[in-house]
Amino acid sequence: MTVRFALPATAILLLGAAPADTLRDNLPPPSPALVAPTGRVLFADDFDADTLGHWRPDQEGVWAIRHGALRGELPDRKQERSLIMIAGSDWRDVRVDLDVCGMRGVDKGVVFRASGNQGIAVDLRGPGYDDVVLYRGRYQFGKATAINPNGQWHHLRIEAIGPRYRVFINGRLVIEHEDPKRVVPGRIGLPAYTGGVGQCTVYYDNVVVTALDSIAGTPEHSR
Repeated sequence: MTVRFALPATAILLLGAAPADTLRDNLPPPSPALVAPTGRVLFADDFDADTLGHWRPDQEGVWAIRHGALRGELPDRKQERSLIMIAGSDWRDVRVDLDVCGMRGVDKGVVFRASGNQGIAVDLRGPGYDDVVLYRGRYQFGKATAINPNGQWHHLRIEAIGPRYRVFINGRLVIEHEDPKRVVPGRIGLPAYTGGVGQCTVYYDNVVVTALDSIAGTPEHSR
């Protein structure tokens, strides 16, 4: 004899997989402490002050300070994107340090030497890719393996010295490349991007920009 049980709808929901959208509300682990910067610091923000006064987002409703970090969150649609730029940044030869934690989606990183639609971008891509890509505009000129699961903080460092770019992930040099086509000052910012997976919830913290005076970086490029 076969006995069948009819489960109520609420029980079916509890037994089934949680909807992916519930990840939107998950909090990241506590972010790392800000390491005291050295050298000539042009900018530093650990987001302990509940204000975006030092930042300029390109659209409303994407960026906010939550739990002592900067959160970027986009609608669940493919190829949605937003940038939040450091106000007044116009720098050429710099080191950019930041901590980043992706919660939903794949893409996260930093843009620098940006002006208009031109600039340099580092995209740290998570689950399904686990790599880091260096771009000038849409042109990819550096790529390396970089395991970076969601729900964990990762430290990203980029150095731009003349035509030379170096990218470090969690203290390890993963990309070193020369490209003389973008040796100009520009703004620095943080991206949110849904890409092909159609999701993005990302947290940033401990953003520090340091001048690299040993080779270039004239005073007018530092504010």
